Amino acid sequence: MDERNVKKNSLKAWVLAARPKTLTGAAVPVLIGLALAFTDMREQYGVEYFSWTAALLCLLFAEVMQVDANFVNDFFDYTRGNDDADRRLGPLRACTQGWVSLDAMKRAIAMTTVLACIVGLPLAWFGGLEMVLVGVLCVLFCFLYTTHLSYMGLGDVLVLLFFGIVPVCVTYYIQLHTLTWQVFLASVACGLVVDGLLVVNNYRDRDNDREDGKLTLVVRLGAQKSRYAFLLLGVVATLTGVVFWLNGHLLAFVLPFIFLVLHFYTYLKMVRINRGRELNACLGEAARNILVYGLCVVVGLLVG
Repeated sequence: MDERNVKKNSLKAWVLAARPKTLTGAAVPVLIGLALAFTDMREQYGVEYFSWTAALLCLLFAEVMQVDANFVNDFFDYTRGNDDADRRLGPLRACTQGWVSLDAMKRAIAMTTVLACIVGLPLAWFGGLEMVLVGVLCVLFCFLYTTHLSYMGLGDVLVLLFFGIVPVCVTYYIQLHTLTWQVFLASVACGLVVDGLLVVNNYRDRDNDREDGKLTLVVRLGAQKSRYAFLLLGVVATLTGVVFWLNGHLLAFVLPFIFLVLHFYTYLKMVRINRGRELNACLGEAARNILVYGLCVVVGLLVG
């Protein structure tokens, strides 16, 4: 989308603030959880017991929470002075560019938080009252990530939890009211794949983050080790997919090697570019790779 001549608080401004490209990262874990639940239910009970209403609610909750997190990140990074337009290397942000006023962003954060709660609350009917606790934790850490935890180098842990373990396992649990070790390992693999996006983002921003005292994993490890870590995330995630094979879904193990090839080429591009705004190309590729991984797993499960 053209980022020039954006009218303040316009529809275009809000679309840019919502960061549509990040929504696949929220959708993929839920889709994997749904595919796992559908295949297991099909084999054990029959597809007529699969709740499409619960599936839709899980997906909507994940997407609304992602938009909420983007708004929170936009607002607090600007108010803390960590989103300086002159130093920023990543995509432009709404508050920093003046596309959205601070008061409007505050209202948007409140509205998306309430909307997420409204969408997520019915899941307690399908998954039990424990779903309320899950929802509260999602909202709480949505705020804590930007305001505190990302500065302590815990961002990668939160991605593993809230873009892997929690959405995959909870989505599966809502359908079948149980969990298996195979589902847990699949959720870890998904979290590792999504974490690659954060590593690329923090790799690009490592110099600014170091100056701001933001001790991300990349700042702690250094550039070279961070590149190795990025590559290792993809390798481990793909090999962890052997759990699909052991559970009778060979195709769900084989297809993600397409993702691994793409992941490797993104790694090579990171090495070549090393620093600067050109790394945004790697960020775009990492987002694409997440989608490819998710589609490979889902297709492998449903078809295989």
